[in-house]
Amino acid sequence: MTSTALGRPAARPPQPPKGRSLSRWRPGRAVAWFYILVVIVVTVFPFYWMLRTAFSNNYSLIRDPGSLLPVDFTWGAFARVLGIASQEQSLAEGGSGASIEIMHFLVNSIIYATVQTVAIVFFSTIAAYAFARLRWRGRDLMFSIFLAALMVPGILTLLPNFVLVKDLGLLNTFAGMILPTGLFSAFNIFFLRQFMLGLSEEIEEAALIDGAGRLRVLFQITLPMTSGPIITLSILGFITAWNDYFWPLLVTSDDSVRPLTLALAVFKQSSPQASPDWAGLMAATLVAALPMLVLFMVFGKRIVNSIGFTGLK
Repeated sequence: MTSTALGRPAARPPQPPKGRSLSRWRPGRAVAWFYILVVIVVTVFPFYWMLRTAFSNNYSLIRDPGSLLPVDFTWGAFARVLGIASQEQSLAEGGSGASIEIMHFLVNSIIYATVQTVAIVFFSTIAAYAFARLRWRGRDLMFSIFLAALMVPGILTLLPNFVLVKDLGLLNTFAGMILPTGLFSAFNIFFLRQFMLGLSEEIEEAALIDGAGRLRVLFQITLPMTSGPIITLSILGFITAWNDYFWPLLVTSDDSVRPLTLALAVFKQSSPQASPDWAGLMAATLVAALPMLVLFMVFGKRIVNSIGFTGLK
């Protein structure tokens, strides 16, 4: 009896009927794929339209505005934007004759976004460490005030910040653009504090016992363990600063410090013709978006992970 039971082959799991696939077509799956396809087309088509317009002759665009392909293909728009086309060549291809020193404004945007990102991440990290590790009177009350700042819409602080920058004489300067947002970010402080609270204190306490100071513990022990969220905030902060438009518009009127986002608007409005130089404007927009595309290609996986890590939508 026992040998018969032991020698009996194990029962096989039921097999699906022949001719049928486990991944057979279902109406729900078809609807899901159709929805994904629509989302991809809606997302990618504006970029394709920018390329199509940038490689078109501005005069030809007026004659055939609905063409899906570049109309009278030309590199003239990029030549105008990069400043290597003469005024006669610009006017011959439907350009406005207006010029834009795109490399100058590109450098301004890089300085503005980089310095603001470094400042806001640095000061937020120090403040978060103070709230997470140091014991001082009024700490919890002060942190509650910081949390209340998260509920204040940013538009309400524009006018007070503008008056402050004006009174300090910082209009038309990089300092005027960077300081109001570079010294304080309630979200960054809250985010880093919550992460630091989850770190083990044993290593830090051992370092303090061995004679290390708080700053040494912060920069040599805590910061390496917090590199993930710091890089996350740096990437998202740089993208936000690069795309910033309204605040630089308030505090700058001089091309010496104007970022590229404002230069594009000025280039559009400086056209003496009835119709703007759409081909040149799209070419300039593509050049402005190029650093963000490179950033996403290099840090694409981390950017996607950071958005999910922070819970942003």
